Amino acid sequence: MELAFALAIGALTASGVYLLLRARTFPVVVGLTLLSYGVNLFLFSSGRLVTGGQPIIGSTAGYSDPLPQALVLTAIVIGFAMTAFVVVLALRNLADHEDDHVDGRQSSTAPKPNADKEVSGK
Repeated sequence: MELAFALAIGALTASGVYLLLRARTFPVVVGLTLLSYGVNLFLFSSGRLVTGGQPIIGSTAGYSDPLPQALVLTAIVIGFAMTAFVVVLALRNLADHEDDHVDGRQSSTAPKPNADKEVSGK
């Protein structure tokens, strides 16, 4: 079980870092989310991977630590809020600049915005 968790953490972290280095906004958001999932799994595995263990100290000989579970739940909520906020920022950037490059540079082949065009596209 530890090997499967280690491989999953490594795969999520590696793919998250790869996507963070992309030049577009959406892959960066997905990479940040995958990286946070990898960190969540790492925190969860730090509390001993026990199947059937009780999260109460003193009731059995082998217990699972409830603190990493609480940290992971908190990190999931914070990660979801952060992802929603970054998606809104990315959509606003796309609406303002008509381009979704992370560095803010527009490509030289990008069409110039048409001021006479209606917002609805008609």
